[in-house]
Amino acid sequence: MGCGQFKTRYRDDIKIFQTTFVKVWLGLLALAVLAFPFVAGKYLIYTANLCGIALIGALGLNILSGYTGQISLGHAAFISIGAYGSTILSLRLGIPFWISLPLGGVVSAVSGLVIAVPCLRLRGLYLAIATFAFHFIVEYVIVHWNSLTNGTGGLTVPEPSVFGLALDSDRKIYYLILFLVVCGAVFAKNLFRTEAGRAFIAIRDNDISAEVIGIDITKYKIRSFMLSSFYAGIAGGLYAVTLSFIGPEHFTFLMTIEYLAICLVGGVGTIAGTVFGAIFMTLLPEGIRLLKDVLSQDYPFLVTRLADLQASCYGLVIILFLIFEPTGLFGVWLRVKKYWKGWPYSY
Repeated sequence: MGCGQFKTRYRDDIKIFQTTFVKVWLGLLALAVLAFPFVAGKYLIYTANLCGIALIGALGLNILSGYTGQISLGHAAFISIGAYGSTILSLRLGIPFWISLPLGGVVSAVSGLVIAVPCLRLRGLYLAIATFAFHFIVEYVIVHWNSLTNGTGGLTVPEPSVFGLALDSDRKIYYLILFLVVCGAVFAKNLFRTEAGRAFIAIRDNDISAEVIGIDITKYKIRSFMLSSFYAGIAGGLYAVTLSFIGPEHFTFLMTIEYLAICLVGGVGTIAGTVFGAIFMTLLPEGIRLLKDVLSQDYPFLVTRLADLQASCYGLVIILFLIFEPTGLFGVWLRVKKYWKGWPYSY
C-alpha cells in the first residue's frame, strides 16, 4: 500500500504539475481567467490586458537578466522597436496583424542581435551602460525619423484582426493576450529544462566555468539577447494595439525601470515570480491613483504628495524588497506553500 508522494519513472519526476491537487486548482484558475471578461468592467479588463503585456515583456527580461545574468537597461527600446515595427508593417505595407505582430518580434530580435554582438565581451556595469546607451539611440531615431515614425506626432495603430475576426474591443484583445501569455510562459518554463536553458543558467552562475566545461558562451549569450528581444517585441506590438496610439512618450526609460521592478519584486530567475511581479507592479500605480481620487475631496493637501509617491513608487518598492524580501514575492509564495504543506505541524 503506497503512502505519500513517490515516483517510479523519471518522466513523472520532471512533470511540471505533478499532483492531482495542483491540476485541479490549475483548472479552476483557468476557468476563472476565461470567465473574467464576462464579469468585469472595461476598466478591469483594460488593466488585466496591461498585466498580460507586462508579463510577456518581463519574461523576456527575466530570461536575459534573471537566467543568463546579462544586465540590460535597454528593455524599453526593444519594446518600442516591436511596437513601431508591427504598427508600421500594418499601417504602411498593409500586412495583416497576425503576421505583423510576430514580424515586429523578429525585428526586435534582430535589433537584439545587433546590440549583443558588440557587447559579448562586456559584463556587469559595462554591459548595463551599453544597453542604457542603446535605449537613447533608439529613442533618438524614433523622434527624428519623421518619414517613418512621424516623430513626436506618433502613429495611430490600425484596428487589428486575426483571420478576419476584428479585435475591436478590450475583451477580444484580452483573449489574444491571454493566449500569448500562456504560450510565452509555457515556452519559458520548458526552455530551462533543455540544454540551452541550462547553458543560460551556467553562464549566469559563472561564465568562465561554463566556457571551461564546453559551453559556447558566445552563441548562448546571443540567443538569450535575441529571445529576450523577441518577447519584448511581442509585448510592444500588443501594447500598441491596446493603446491604439503610440509615441515616444510611451517608451521612456521609466518603462525599463518598471520591468526591472517586476523582475526584482516578483523574484529574479523564476517564471511564477514574474507572474506575481507583473500583477503587483501593474496594480500598484492604479491603486495609488484610486487612493488619490478617494482622498482628493476630503484631503486635497494629500493629492500632490500621492502624485509624487506614484512617480517614485518603483524605486521605493525595489529598495524595500531588496532589504526585507530579496527573493521577492516568489519567496513569500514558497514560504506560504511550505507552511500549509506541513500544517498543523511545524517540523
